[in-house]
Amino acid sequence: MIEKSIIKTRRYTSPCGTLTLGSFGDKLCLCEWHTDKHGDIVQRRLKRTLNANLEEGTSEVIEKAAAQLNEFFAGRRKVFDVPLLFVGTDFQKTVWEELMNVPFGKTLSYGEMARRIGKPKAVRAVANANNANPMCIFAPCHRIIGSDHSLTGYAGGLDAKRILLELEGCCPAKI
Repeated sequence: MIEKSIIKTRRYTSPCGTLTLGSFGDKLCLCEWHTDKHGDIVQRRLKRTLNANLEEGTSEVIEKAAAQLNEFFAGRRKVFDVPLLFVGTDFQKTVWEELMNVPFGKTLSYGEMARRIGKPKAVRAVANANNANPMCIFAPCHRIIGSDHSLTGYAGGLDAKRILLELEGCCPAKI
């Protein structure tokens, strides 16, 4: 029998909700809203793909992520440098990597994201990839909004999305 690896996880309490942070080896593989309804799907995907079990605990990279989140929420950090491990399809990884290019304080529409990755007709697929993002805040899917500047879909809820965008000084007028 092949022994399973371990994904260490711990909770992190932010000003807009509780997150689950997870690490696999020396990389962060999970930063997800605890209240998120699709959390089980993301965690099952991680466990299956990495042949791993979840185990409560911490690691150096989880502690680094928590410290950087503290700085972010205190207004002292705009860019993260935690090593990330994206676990998903090639298309999802392309979308998540592109999220990393959306700067602090800026927003993009799902359509613009689709154009940026060279798939201008894949707006719904981009939205679905954002929904499956296992690395919220670090891969800032909260910066992706509707083409009419409305806040649409966010795993942590629209209130959390609004708080994050307000923290970055770029909350759209429409909610």
